[in-house]
Amino acid sequence: MKCTLGFSPCPNDTFIFDALVNKKIDTEGFDFEVILEDVETLNQWALEGKLDITKLSFPAFFQSLEKYVLLNSGSALGKGVGPLLISKLKIESHGPGIENAVIALPGINTTANLLFSFAYPGATNKKFIVFSGIENAVLGGEADLGVIIHENRFTYQQRGLNKVMDLGEYWEEKMKVPIPLGTIAVRRKFGQTDSEKISGLIKKSLEYAFQNYPLVTDYVKTHSQEMSEDVMLQHVDLYVNNYSLDLGRDGKEAIGILHEVFQKMNPGKSSKESLFL
Repeated sequence: MKCTLGFSPCPNDTFIFDALVNKKIDTEGFDFEVILEDVETLNQWALEGKLDITKLSFPAFFQSLEKYVLLNSGSALGKGVGPLLISKLKIESHGPGIENAVIALPGINTTANLLFSFAYPGATNKKFIVFSGIENAVLGGEADLGVIIHENRFTYQQRGLNKVMDLGEYWEEKMKVPIPLGTIAVRRKFGQTDSEKISGLIKKSLEYAFQNYPLVTDYVKTHSQEMSEDVMLQHVDLYVNNYSLDLGRDGKEAIGILHEVFQKMNPGKSSKESLFL
């Protein structure tokens, strides 16, 4: 069976999917056509139902429940892994002016945007740009503050930027559950049996990667652009964990709570379809 599969070129995704897409494991009759894109592009495509299997942010998933169901493997959840609110100047996390500031964010449908709105519901002057340009937007004065994700979490201090708030820590303190960041979903048309097979293949692919860790494969390196191998490993260490293998009860609970928060903040934007297989 041929399926389209979309994920980002970031090391956490390429680490998970390397063995699957390069057939280092038995794909059990599935043939995957791979599309690598920025997560906000994948989010938009998910709203359109473009791909069979896709990485996407949770807010995009919550708005696509009629089309997609969440797989048990491949997600990014954890503790201490959230996006960071950063600025050029040192300011207090709830200091004056933040609500009126221009905030650069990596996309309207990203979990980063949802977590920022959770922490700062009154800050609505948002500027949405590709995640890799947020540091430059803050440094260049196009935005007063920015919310950074992915590898920028490891590099912002080298560029003279300051952390205002760890939005993940804020979520954990308030909700007492891990932070759900991104997930893998499959079109509902595949049905239970094939969807479970696909989820199992993603788990096997990640298990293969873990068995060879800390090897950084050429596939991961090729798509990591100018990132150092050390930063690639930091990226994998932070975003790939046991929740990526299996959501488990607490992972599903955290996603359910995030869904409730999303529904309260965005009434009418999520259907009543089930979240999980």
